[in-house]
Amino acid sequence: MKIIYNRRGKSLEKEEQYGEKYLKFLYNTLLGRIVLKIIINPIFSKINAIYNKTFFSKNKIKRIIRKYKIDINDFEQTNYKSFNEFFIRKKKQTFYNEQANIFISPADSKLIVYKITKNLRIKIKQSIYTLNELLDENIDLNEYKDGNCLVFRLSMDDYHRYCYIDDGEINKVKKINGCLHTISAISKDYKVYSQNTRMCNYISTKNFGDIICMEIGALLVGKINNYKQEKCCKGKEKGYFELGGSTIVIITKNNIKIDDDILEYSKKGIETKVEYGEGIGELIC
Repeated sequence: MKIIYNRRGKSLEKEEQYGEKYLKFLYNTLLGRIVLKIIINPIFSKINAIYNKTFFSKNKIKRIIRKYKIDINDFEQTNYKSFNEFFIRKKKQTFYNEQANIFISPADSKLIVYKITKNLRIKIKQSIYTLNELLDENIDLNEYKDGNCLVFRLSMDDYHRYCYIDDGEINKVKKINGCLHTISAISKDYKVYSQNTRMCNYISTKNFGDIICMEIGALLVGKINNYKQEKCCKGKEKGYFELGGSTIVIITKNNIKIDDDILEYSKKGIETKVEYGEGIGELIC
């Protein structure tokens, strides 16, 4: 169980992890670790992806809707031919804070924020990483000193489509092919993120300057679908993840002040529940 801060209700909530008992088996038993070596193979991932696009996977949908109390009427489609079709469902409407100085969340997710320093080590799912390890290249990040590293974790109950956080232009896109692995907190003995497939976007935004936005795939999926666009438009859908737990990391300069409640709980190691397009910070004038 994880503890999450719900800023709407101003309360702490317990989050039940999807597939928790299976992950405990995979990571905490000898037999499980043997099985794990098989299922992290890309071939197994592809087989699993094919299955979830078939009619036979449809029986999982009602269970997920009931478990996470998903209001299916919020979405364009209500009758799905496969579990993957349900997973990438599209909302009838999405909303975002249109104020130019407001920094928004790119997705429904659980957010934790780190302040960027020269020797920053980011704690992600019980493991420690440098920014260069995440970006898979040794680049000068001095211009991001004292900025923010925002980690948005999408879980099974979240909407798996994400948006641009501001208007701007995409200067560079780098795909990092990794070994697919889980982003679960249970996998604490592994450098999880350094093994995952990532899509790294270097973006010049209109209001917040240069940022780095990274989408990260996970165990049995790793499928990141970004639309081919050179221009960014705040609140516009940027892409979507196919089946699996997935994460977005955004790196900003020090010209953005993240909301106090998010920072307060981040210091305690507690994620804050945020929504697609929700204001989570503002430009420092």
